[in-house]
Amino acid sequence: MRLALLAALLPAVALAQRDTSREALARMEETLTLRLEQGGIALKDVAPAIVVSASPAFEESRAWYPAAALETLVRVFGSAALRSCEACMAPRLYVEEGRLEQFTTALGAPEIIRLDENARGKAPPARAAIWVDETPGGVSLRIIDLHNSRIVFVQNFDPGLTEMVRTRRNFTLTEELERRARGDSLTHTFLDVTVYPGQHVSLDWVEQWGDTNANLAGLSLSAYDPLIGVGGAYYRVIPSAFNLMVGGKILMSVPNAVVTGISGQPADFLDPLLTAVFVARIPIASSNYGVTFTASTNGRIGIGISLMNITALPFLP
Repeated sequence: MRLALLAALLPAVALAQRDTSREALARMEETLTLRLEQGGIALKDVAPAIVVSASPAFEESRAWYPAAALETLVRVFGSAALRSCEACMAPRLYVEEGRLEQFTTALGAPEIIRLDENARGKAPPARAAIWVDETPGGVSLRIIDLHNSRIVFVQNFDPGLTEMVRTRRNFTLTEELERRARGDSLTHTFLDVTVYPGQHVSLDWVEQWGDTNANLAGLSLSAYDPLIGVGGAYYRVIPSAFNLMVGGKILMSVPNAVVTGISGQPADFLDPLLTAVFVARIPIASSNYGVTFTASTNGRIGIGISLMNITALPFLP
């Protein structure tokens, strides 16, 4: 019974793997096409190219993968720019006068050039070598310049490009650790606008700090509640709660301070001299927009939107 169940599951596993490789080849084609269009890879620097290896990783994909990989490369570079080296992955035997050499190891640039010279005839020599091999997670691609062994392009592809995303995330973490070591600042700008049922409008410039960068503190300017206020703000980020920011600000009413300074006596002009505002701010997904809740000691409670680190005209690209 177990053997029958295993035999029934094997075709589904093989099909899933082929789907993974097919999607990875599609991501590879999109990436290479984009690099060619944007100038990251110049066709004149890699063409003609010799395809050294298009090896499948599984027995089930042995008949399908090499043709699919070559078809993808042809769509990107054109058939006239590619050569297939069927002898590259087989044992190589060279016979010269008084000398016999057999190679079974991986190819190096000098040997690829030698194989190209023996097979190309009167065609121009290959400029680059391409390895496009199937892996358990997708496809591995290498493009090497044969003249100086320069790495033209190298990347692992999977259906969701998760490895690329993970690499960028790790690189960002490295940048952050280097920033901390240098002592450079990291400033954020928040524009909070709550309109219902109470109103509060303020603009914050806060510095990110702490061992885990979970603290934000800085300057806050108010345009409503209080009207024309200035003070300090502090927030604590809670990553486990969708990066919720909880904190508050203490704002001094500028008109009240001016009147008090002129008259020499405390006065409540428009607003109290000091206003405390509780703030809860949660980002919307990974965008620069968030939902904000505020409650002030002036009795105003409101909910609205927060614009985080945006340009002056956020509706423009």
